[in-house]
Parts: sequence; C-alpha cells; structure tokens
Amino acid sequence: MNTSPTETTPDLDASQKSSLRYLLQETDTFLTCVEVVTSRGTVTDPDGRQVLELAQQLGDNPRIHGLSITDNPGGNAMIGPDTLGRDLLSRDQEVIIHLSCKDWNRNALQSRAWQLASEGFHNILALSGDYPIDGYSGQASPVFDTDSVGLLKMFADMNAGMEVGTGKRAQVLERTNFFLGAVVNNHKRYEREVMPQYFKLKKKIENGAAFIINQIGYDSRKQDELLKYMATQDLHVPVIGNVYVLNRAVARFFNKGNIPGVTVTDELLNLAEKEAKSKDKGKAFFLEFAAKQCAIAKGLGYRGAYLGGHIRYRDYERILNMVNRFGEDDWKDFAKEICFHYPDEFYLFEPEPETGLSSTEISRQYLFSKRPEALKAAKGEIPLSYKINRTVHDQVFEKGSLGFTIGKRISQAVDGASEAVKKVIHGAEQAVKVTGFDCRDCGDCSLPDIAYLCPESQCVKNQRNGPCGGTRQGKCEIGEKDCIWARAYDRLKAYGEEEKMLDGPAIFKDGALKGTSAWGNTFLERDHHAKNNE
Repeated sequence: MNTSPTETTPDLDASQKSSLRYLLQETDTFLTCVEVVTSRGTVTDPDGRQVLELAQQLGDNPRIHGLSITDNPGGNAMIGPDTLGRDLLSRDQEVIIHLSCKDWNRNALQSRAWQLASEGFHNILALSGDYPIDGYSGQASPVFDTDSVGLLKMFADMNAGMEVGTGKRAQVLERTNFFLGAVVNNHKRYEREVMPQYFKLKKKIENGAAFIINQIGYDSRKQDELLKYMATQDLHVPVIGNVYVLNRAVARFFNKGNIPGVTVTDELLNLAEKEAKSKDKGKAFFLEFAAKQCAIAKGLGYRGAYLGGHIRYRDYERILNMVNRFGEDDWKDFAKEICFHYPDEFYLFEPEPETGLSSTEISRQYLFSKRPEALKAAKGEIPLSYKINRTVHDQVFEKGSLGFTIGKRISQAVDGASEAVKKVIHGAEQAVKVTGFDCRDCGDCSLPDIAYLCPESQCVKNQRNGPCGGTRQGKCEIGEKDCIWARAYDRLKAYGEEEKMLDGPAIFKDGALKGTSAWGNTFLERDHHAKNNE
C-alpha cells in the first residue's frame, strides 16, 4: 500500500500533487474520474457546446480528480478528444486522453503521441478500440495495425527515450512522460473468455500500463475477483472501477449486446424495467444504484470510481453526495445486492457465502478441469489438424530442429534464385496455407502464436497480443463466429499450455513482409519471431 503524502515532498507544486500519477502512485486517495463522450461536429455546435460546458463544470468540482475523454466511441466518428482536452488543460484540469488503434496505423499513433506530449497531455488510456460501425458514405474500414499491447509498448519505449534513424542520422529522442493506462474486461461469461482477459491484463502491465480501468459490469463478485487475481499474480498497479449509470433505455441497449463487451443480464433488465415505471422513471433508483457501485469499489480496494453515463452535472453531484452519506461498511450489503450474472458464469475463485463475493481459494471445478484425466478428455475434442500442425511446427519450424536447418538452407537457395522460381515456390506455399488456414499472405505469420488460427482472416481486429474486450459469450463482436483467442485457449488448455499463451514480447506485424514467403521469412529469421528472440 502506498503511503499518504507528507512534508517530505516540498519540491512538488499544487498541480503535480493533484495529478493522477501522483494521487494513484503516492497517496491512498480514492479518486473519482468521469468519462466525457465527445460529440459530432465542431465544438461550437450545440452538442459540442453542451459537452464542453459539462466538462468544465465537472473539472471545476474538487471532488472529481480527472476527466477521461473518448476517442470515436462505439466505432463512430466524433470530435477528437484533445480538442476538448485543450480547453480543460488550460484550466489546470486533469485529463485522460483515450487513444485507440482502429483508425490509425502505428506511424499515425506515434505522431499523435508526439503531438499530445507537446501540448501537455500525459495521461493516456491505450485501447484496441471498437470496430467501426459507421462512416462517411458507408462504413469506414478499420486499421488495427497494432493493438493496445503494442500501443503500450511503443509509448513505453518513447518514455524511455526512443532511438530513431540509422548511421549518422541516428539519434535518441527526448523522453516523453506518459502515464499509461489500459482496460480489462473481467465481466465475461465463460472461462475461455475470462482467463485470456486476465492473461492479457498481465501482458499490458508488463508492457507499460501503470493504471487499469475495468469494463462496465454489474457483478460485485467479478469486481472482487479481478483484484484477487491481480494479487495472486503480483500485479500491483492501481485499478479504477467502472460505474456506468443506467436507465431503462441504456439497460435495453446493453442487454441486446449493442456495445461490445458490455453485458446487462435479463435479471438486471427486468429490474430496470420495473424501476422505470416509477414517477421519476427510475432516476432516483439508478443514481443510487451507481452510488452503491462506487461504495463497493472503494470497499473492495479499488483506487477510484470511473463514472459514465448520459446524465447531467447535477446528477453527478447527487451520486457523490450519496456516496459520502453511506456508512463505512454499507458496501458489504450493496455487494450482495448488485451481483447480476449468468447461472453458468465462470469464476476463478470459490464463492464466499457470507459476503457473496469470492474467496481466495481457486475454483475446485477449474482445478479439476486441469487434471490429467480431464485434459485427456479435452484433447479428444481438439481437431486432428491442430495436432498435426503442432507436430509439423516442432519438427520443421522450431529453431534448432533438423527441419529448421534444412528449411533454412532451402530458403537461402530460393532467396538467391530468379523471380520466376520464387513465384512458383511461394505459390506452392500459399496453396497449402490458404487451404489449411485461410492465409492472407501477410508474410509475418502468427499461426504458432494463436494455436494455428490466422488473425488476418479470422479476427476482424487482427489481434496478435490476446483478445480484445468486445466478445459476447465467446463470439466475436462482428458476426457470429467464435473468437479465435477463445478457440486458442481451448486448444492450448488441452495440452496444459494455456497459461503461457501470451508469454513473450509484444508482437508487431512487419508490413514490409506482406506478399512474401512466411516460411522463408521464418527460416531466414526476418519475421517477428526472430526479432522477439534477439
């Protein structure tokens, strides 16, 4: 636990002592942050003026420690977060800028980072982003040149002083000072979704995330479980609990799965429908419901509450006032009340009947599923093609194997051959890989990273460092296909390897290899596998 600030820090001015970095890393203050959703059109349009006025009011409230500004939320085109953020920075208000990968390649993201650093923005929430659902004259095409893990890694390298250029042009750039945050979606139904989310959380922290905000959810036991998992893994970074204020329309919207990764169960929807029949359409109930969630977050050990929703400034004040009126232990009763989940919901820990939360004992059912007899049965459900691919990879593509040595010699010979020969060899490779994996000829193959499932053809976001948070009951947020990372988890668990599925450095696809032989790039050590082993 961090200690409270003392008189030993006289060199810090008031603005530094009120920064998110200082409050989260040097004090025990329970923070309140508010998410501000930007608008369409210019900041001087009616909607833009309304958002700006709300942000200014929130920022002037001393009980609110930071404003978190969205980046094209829900896959829609909105005004950029820094447009609103500049006004707030000029008022000495603490701002978190969302930065997602759906609309920018890594060069544009790096350029944006330098721009933000130059303008005084330091708090960055790194996101993969929602798949675009709208756009000018039709739906926009997504980018996803990297993901949240890659973004964190790149910005962490910029914080360390990035070297650019080569030879006489080489230089080490001035260090940026980003305070990097990330998101985890612990509110998932199935083991094959929950565990990869936890593994990716660990990878995000390893690659630079210094604070975490979790996804919207209405299950206190899952909120408790997240902190317990982090404790077992020695992941000691502050976590801010997401509290989204419901109303009947929002509950219906979430229940239909219209926001990727956000769940409102039928039970919670029925409660929202019932309360909405009151004279105030349930407003008092929903505000108190949110206040109770804030109290639960504080009681569980979260470092703050992250408030969001389509409400007015006075509603935020009502929530904060209610939180202040609660007794110190009231949250324990609230936790029993706000525990909405599916009957077959997966939890990593055994329940604690007295509190309705989780104990520190790992789920016995989960442990049983990892026993040899259970794994043997699970292995029987795994496709034969996967078993063959494992064998081929170990004997041919694993560095140090006899097959790798032979493959390297052949690839060296092909590399020096005519273009006609290269074309024939590459064509033969593609005939195998398109048939077997629906290969898209990226040239920098991640099949061994994802249990021989192709992220280019089978993941709409090309996620190479773990799953995004947008799955719904194991399905991709786009279409009805299973998430490839959930499928990879099942395959790897049958071999007792699932806990290592995201071990290793962050993966970046090299765009220069597109259209070239992925086999040759592996044998000649040109792809990300070789770079990550350097």
